[in-house]
Amino acid sequence: MHRRLRSRWLRALVVAGGLLLSATPALAQRGAILGDVPAQVRPDARYLIYLHGRIIEEQGPRPTDERFGVYEYQQILDTLAASGVEVIAEQRPRGTDFRAFGSHVAEQVRRLFAAGVPPERIAVVGFSKGGAVAMIASALLQDARVTYVFLAPCGDWVKGRGDVDVRGRILSIYEASDELGTSCEPLFAQATAPGEHREIRIDTGAGHGAFYRPRAEWLDPLFQWIGTR
Repeated sequence: MHRRLRSRWLRALVVAGGLLLSATPALAQRGAILGDVPAQVRPDARYLIYLHGRIIEEQGPRPTDERFGVYEYQQILDTLAASGVEVIAEQRPRGTDFRAFGSHVAEQVRRLFAAGVPPERIAVVGFSKGGAVAMIASALLQDARVTYVFLAPCGDWVKGRGDVDVRGRILSIYEASDELGTSCEPLFAQATAPGEHREIRIDTGAGHGAFYRPRAEWLDPLFQWIGTR
């Protein structure tokens, strides 16, 4: 009698466990971190081009700012890849012209198009100067289906500039205490056809350095916008 009860209890536990496992969504398979568009592109993958801030041009891949601390570039790339996207990230050389590199990024996106990746599965994310690069790519591509995230690149410099006529699915995130990167609303207001866009202000008190580390305050809305959460 006790054996039969135990057997039934074990069967019930196995069934319940199976239902629990099947109801739990599988974790995203980690994406790769690449230096350029790969030779073998997977059209069913999501691709994210991450464009770093100027300080990495000047000091290398793990620089330190006296006000904002260490820019944890590799940690940011690792966190993005852990969401399941294929991350394309190049370290730009010192003094890179942001317009020229924006043209380069636009060409990378076109290569993904040519390999069969739908525009909806491509995101371009740029912080500070990298955000300005992303703006140029957006202006050159003029494709409302490509997703962009601008992380604190805006300021007075964007006003009245014809070369930053942005277009796409654009999320702007800036930090309330940041004096270097402010609202991108003037950028959207002057765009001829910006497409779907949204802006979020976070408040960490960390200034421009809020984007130096993989913080939930900006990563959570980023992942929601690019469709990995």
